[in-house]
Amino acid sequence: MTGTADLPENLHPRREAVIDRYSGLARLAQRGGTPVDCDGDESDGCFGAAAYTGGDRAPAGALRASLGCGNPLAVADLRDGETVLDLGSGGGLDVLLSARRVGPTGTAYGLDASEDMVVLARAHAAQAGVTNAEFLAGHIEDIPLPDEAVDVVISNCVINLSLDKARVLAEACRVLRPGGRLGISDVIADDGLDPAQRAEAEKRVGCTNGTLTAAEYRHLLLTAGFTDPAVTPAADAGGGLHSAIVQAVKPHPRS
Repeated sequence: MTGTADLPENLHPRREAVIDRYSGLARLAQRGGTPVDCDGDESDGCFGAAAYTGGDRAPAGALRASLGCGNPLAVADLRDGETVLDLGSGGGLDVLLSARRVGPTGTAYGLDASEDMVVLARAHAAQAGVTNAEFLAGHIEDIPLPDEAVDVVISNCVINLSLDKARVLAEACRVLRPGGRLGISDVIADDGLDPAQRAEAEKRVGCTNGTLTAAEYRHLLLTAGFTDPAVTPAADAGGGLHSAIVQAVKPHPRS
């Protein structure tokens, strides 16, 4: 079983615009360039490679192509033998690091809607000699994995790009095994922003498609079936936006 039906037809052009944008960034990285996702700098919450320490032993190409706003592996607590899924895996950095942490008996999946990003990530995996990583082409609103297939879902500054965040979180809950964990980095908005202020901040940051507040995030997590939702602001991205760590657990069924 895989996920739900496709997005409404009127949302397709907006989603395709996002995919085209990241495909262009992937092609830039393939040519040896350094992609830049947001208009701000690292102090604005668009961390990219700055969120990773030397201890991560990240492949240079994958590190250079990082477009995230944090490091979800810092809170994912990955263990030997686990299966992990990265939503919006981009150049593959978090998947490759995850593959190392779960070891040869574990598996790390990366899912991205951009075929160019999938090609780039597979090249980085080959360069790094990582054999327990698999990169899939598809949408995070319709994850091409069966129910209860993974132990951990991570994501790095991608869910804010989705036009149907409720479906993304519902899909994440679906593919997690009971007791599975969600650990993501994302961009959130302050409670006090009116719609115009939020839109202006998102335009300046340049890497969002409608941010959630912490309260909205927690509500969607609970609605999707998660328990123990936690949204912890991290760095100030300016204009009332923040990078944040979002965590939750898929509960065991009641006996």
